[in-house]
Amino acid sequence: MLNINLFKFCSFLRVFGYLMILLFAAIVSLTYYAVVFVTWGPLLFPSFSFLAFFILLIFHTLLVLLTWSYSMAVLKDPVPPTSGEFEEEVAVATATSSVGYCTRCQSARPPRCHHCSICQRCVLKMDHHCIWVVNCVGARNYKYFLLFLLYTFLETTLVCLALIPNFIRFFGGTNSTKTHKLSPGAFSAIFLTSILNLAFALSLLCFVVMHLSLLLSNTTSVEVHEKKKGIRWRYDLGRKKNFEQIFRAYKLQD
Repeated sequence: MLNINLFKFCSFLRVFGYLMILLFAAIVSLTYYAVVFVTWGPLLFPSFSFLAFFILLIFHTLLVLLTWSYSMAVLKDPVPPTSGEFEEEVAVATATSSVGYCTRCQSARPPRCHHCSICQRCVLKMDHHCIWVVNCVGARNYKYFLLFLLYTFLETTLVCLALIPNFIRFFGGTNSTKTHKLSPGAFSAIFLTSILNLAFALSLLCFVVMHLSLLLSNTTSVEVHEKKKGIRWRYDLGRKKNFEQIFRAYKLQD
């Protein structure tokens, strides 16, 4: 009888995550084409439009911010180095719970650590393994993951609002200017961009609200199942300190 290790099999799921990075790049490229090249970019020439400039300025600013936070969430190792970067968190966790043992890693497991079957290691303050960032969301990259959710929600909402005039002009039959005369290909790109961004905006709104609630209570998605109703969460330091613990200026050296 074959001895199949399902946990090792889970590690192969990381390969599919890289397809998500390509999908992310494809959605960003399609959105950029629809917003900049088809909709608002042509309004800057030959006659300058302040509204078009303002929308494109906000669009590019959010695009840079979400790309930066996404890259950091992908590249940042969620497991902290041994330089004591998270000494305060570990000290608080150790004072309120005992050090455990991970049977999969075959080593001691500090408090607030959970084993990831895909990464095949224990991660401090593990929230979940996100297939979109091909990485675990933990202590060192949770801040960037939250910022990525927020910036992407704002960007997708802006895109949905910015593309509404195209639908009004197209279905209203208004073709007074050249920017209103959309080719079938251009309108298809706008339509697909609107559908994708609307779907992401609605789903991200739920995620932003959920993670904001977790942030203010110093809880992860995994730890929600460990909390007991009616009892104060042992890691809850108060909303202000919980926020500062995540968004403070962590040391970047490894």
